[in-house]
Parts: sequence; C-alpha cells; structure tokens
Amino acid sequence: MENLIEILDKRFASAFAACGYDEKLGKVTLSNRPDLCEFQCNGSMAGAKLYKKAPIVIANEVLEKLDKSEIFTSVQAVPPGFINIIVSDQFVSDYLSKMQADANLGLETAKVPQTIIVDYGGPNVAKPLHIGHLRSAIIGESLKRTARKMGHKVYGDIHLGDWGYQMGLIITEVKERQPNLPYFDENFTGEYPADAPFTISELEEIYPTASNKAKADETYREAALHATYLLQNGNPGYTALWKQIMAVSVADLKKNYGNLNVTFDLWMGESDAQKYIPDMVEKLKKDGFAKEDDGALVVDVTEPEDKKEVPPCIILKSDGAALYSTTDLATIVQREADFHPDAMTYLADKRQDMHFLQVFRTAKKTGLIPETCQLSFLGFGTMNGKDGKPFKTRDGGVMRLESLITEIEEEVYQKIMENRETDEKEAKDTAKIVGLAALKYGDLSNQAAKDYVFDIERFISFEGNTGPYILYTMVRIKSILKKYQETGGTLSSGQIAITDNASGKALMLEVAKYNEVVETTFAERAPHKLCAFVYDVANAFNKFYHETKILGEEDEVKKESYLALLQLTLKVLEECIDLLGFEAPERM
Repeated sequence: MENLIEILDKRFASAFAACGYDEKLGKVTLSNRPDLCEFQCNGSMAGAKLYKKAPIVIANEVLEKLDKSEIFTSVQAVPPGFINIIVSDQFVSDYLSKMQADANLGLETAKVPQTIIVDYGGPNVAKPLHIGHLRSAIIGESLKRTARKMGHKVYGDIHLGDWGYQMGLIITEVKERQPNLPYFDENFTGEYPADAPFTISELEEIYPTASNKAKADETYREAALHATYLLQNGNPGYTALWKQIMAVSVADLKKNYGNLNVTFDLWMGESDAQKYIPDMVEKLKKDGFAKEDDGALVVDVTEPEDKKEVPPCIILKSDGAALYSTTDLATIVQREADFHPDAMTYLADKRQDMHFLQVFRTAKKTGLIPETCQLSFLGFGTMNGKDGKPFKTRDGGVMRLESLITEIEEEVYQKIMENRETDEKEAKDTAKIVGLAALKYGDLSNQAAKDYVFDIERFISFEGNTGPYILYTMVRIKSILKKYQETGGTLSSGQIAITDNASGKALMLEVAKYNEVVETTFAERAPHKLCAFVYDVANAFNKFYHETKILGEEDEVKKESYLALLQLTLKVLEECIDLLGFEAPERM
C-alpha cells in the first residue's frame, strides 16, 4: 500500500496542478517544527521563483483547490509561504488498521524483483576473524535482509581469500613440520586422509609463522612460491591439503559468523574465479582493451569528466601474475555466468574506493558485464577507540572478533545481574541476545561511510540511542501484553482508534512511517536510517506509556485500542530489528 507521505503528496500535487503549477511542487515532508504541525509543504517557496508570484499567494491558491475531506484536521498557509499540515486522527487510525490487516504491514514489494548479489565477507582462510571484519559483515547482512524484504532475490557471498601466496606459505610450513604426510609424497596413489593434520588453532598459528619465516629466509620464500605454483597448477597432494585447509577454516568461519547472526548463501572464493581468468584475459587482448605498459597488461579506464587521476586497471603484472583486480573481474564474469544479476553491491573499507572504481569501469567498458547491471561499492569508515585511533586490545593488538563478542556479553551479563535477581543461565542467554544487539546497533546506527568511536560502556547502556534501550522498550511492550493476558484478557487485532491523546497520536504517526523508512533504507543502502526510525518509535512509545493508563483504562474500547496499537508497534519493531540482524528477548 502507499506510504502515508505518498498519499499526502498526491493531494497536494493535484492542488498545485489545479492552480496551473507544476505538480512536483506538491511534495510533502515531515515538519521541522513539530510544535506547530505534523507535516509541511514548501512548494510555494520554489514556485515563487518559477511563476514570479509571492509564495504566500501561491500557498493560498493551492489551499483553495486542496481536497481537505477526511484527511486533514488543519491546513494553514503561513508567511512567507509555508503550508502547515495536521492530519486527522481518523486518517491515521485507518492507515494503521490497513497496516495491521496486512501480513507485510503494508510494505509494497518490488513489482519487478531483481537478482542482487551482496559481497560482504572477504576474510582470508586460515586466519581468525578480527574486528576489521565486523562492519562489512553486519552492514552487508542488513542490506541483504532489507533487499529481500523488498521482494528481491538476493545472494550473499562471502568471497573468501583462499588462493595465492598465503596458501603456498601454509603448505610449506606444514611440510616442514610434518614431511611424512602423504600430501608431499609424489608417488602416493591412495586416498588422502579424511581428517586434517591440524586444528583451526594450529592453522591460525601456522600462517603468521610461515609469513615471518619467508620475510627472513629467501630460500623459504622461494619454497612457498613454488608450492603456490604447484597448487595453482593442480598438484594432487597440494590440492588435497588445500581442501583440508578450506574445510577447517570454513567450519570455524561459519561458527564465528553465526555468533554474529550473519549468514552467506554462497561460500565461494578467489579460487572459484581462477578458471575464468585465462579466457577473460584473452578476450580483453583480442578486443583491444588490454594493452602492455612497462610489461604489465592494463586497461585504460579514464573518462573525460574525471576530476582526479584514475590510474589504469592492472590485469596482469609484468611477470604474468594476477592481482586482486584480476580476481575481482573474473568473479564478476563468474557471477554473470551463474546468476545474470541485475545488481552487485560490494562492502569494503572506503579506502578501497579507487580499486572498485577501476574494476567496475573495466567490467563495463570491456563488456564483461551488461551495461544494465548496476555495480556499486559501499565503502565504510573505521571503527575507532576512544583515542580516535583504530580500535585495539588493551595491549595494543588487533582484537579477535570472538573476543570482542565475549567481552560485550560479559559486560551485559554483569549489568543484568546487578539490576535484578535472576537465574544465571537465563541471564547469560539474555546477555548473548542483548550483547549482539548492543554491538550491531552501535555500529549500524552510524552512517556507514563515517568513522565512529566504539564505546562499550555507551553501547551497552539501557538508556539513550542504544540497542539495549530498543530491546528494553520491546520487552516492556511484551510485558504489558502478557500481563493483560494473565488477568484474563484476550489479545485481538482491535481497531486502533485513538483520539484526544497527543502522545498516542504521535506514536501512531511514528509507526505509520514504517513502509517509507524500509523503502528508503533499501534505496539508499542506509541501515542507519532504520536505526533512527526504531529509536524514534521507541521514544514515542515510552512517552505514550508514561502519560497513559493502558491496563488501568476503564473504557474497554479505549483499552482495546491501546493494546492494538501496542501490538502493531511491537510488530513494527520486531520487523525492523530483524532487518538489522538481531532479536529481542522475552525478559530483561
């Protein structure tokens, strides 16, 4: 169904058109002076320049033509030409009743669903996830969920770093430690072992050890490069060992991403794109796009309107080696072959902006992807400590994501135990839910492209713009509804018809924004706008709660209306936090 603003837009567009003015001037917005009105239309101000009339004259003409039936309580032209709008209680009640009756809360999904790929992982195998992986994972998960909510077919891809020199390093170090393993026997013809010769903890120690050795020992480095070459050329033992590295790493990654309530539909990596590289390179050469430059193979991606230098996209280095740009282009070719996507969205640190600009331009310029496929990069800012520098552990190291989650859960657990007596297991289970909300909301409530300060104390607070505050509000609603049922009441989807209650109407107007906010969040890829909406709804509910006797209301019709509004408010909040990637407990 149309969102509330769209309904108002149509009324004012018709009124402007009836006066002979451009109907686009009839755009309605939320009031920036809620003490005076609920909505406003400022089209008369823009119209004054176009039609050489005083804005107040235009505003009054429009009001004469405006259909004021049933929607408006008050519409006033205010000098120098603003139109202040207050909508009727009945209009809002009717709108919420329609939301209430619809399983999708009135959200209009895409008439022509798209196939969208969201690339939001990027971890390297055999390495632990750290806080540098946090933003990509939780922003990407929210984008994926929101796109699905809008009716699109979405594939989330982890895009693993599972190929190249790092694999050669690991294989070399394993060979040095366990030279008798069958993977290193050129004459071995049997079945390779089913179990890996290392645990995830050992694997995570093997890589940095090998990396440090290679930096200090040229012979070791050459051995690792040769191992990489053998792997990439199909050596059976090395391929079998690589599969073991992958199996152990992926199992651990799934566990850790699972703790973040983040899932991927595709567990593909750089290795999956390798087979596409030779044909892709040949095509770029044959079509005249790839040229040699100091021995390297490059594609010029400059455009006349560029205001800054855009270097050529390097396809192969002078020694013939592939780069990230090569793999990313081959991955685009692979995705086009497998899914024919309408759009691909990439999540990474905003400092990768030039890389993706080069890759996307190359893909479009050379015809690797249809012109109709939208390629977009959402670069995110840095998560900093209170000192304004990238967040570190107390001893200055990079914090593991697992450790960060555990630390937040422990802080929330202590807060729960301090505030009330509760069963230890229940408190820990609740702390897990609330801790995840604190972490995700604390991140997502910031505009993705901006750096922000990660402050655990603030994020876990039950007051202010935090995840725990949102959950506490939801638990409060659940408690009221449960108490009503325990006293013999039956919850039903009664009519939401609240009159003569200012805070009740304010809550209704906030809840009514749901459809518009979800649509905007998807269109602008902006989870922070969904967070802002959730916070506004929570604030509006708490004001209503403190100013209104809900269960104590003696008028049963009013009471049922209040309870119906509470049920819809809870449903809206539940839908929103699901899009943000967390849930609410039953008690806090």
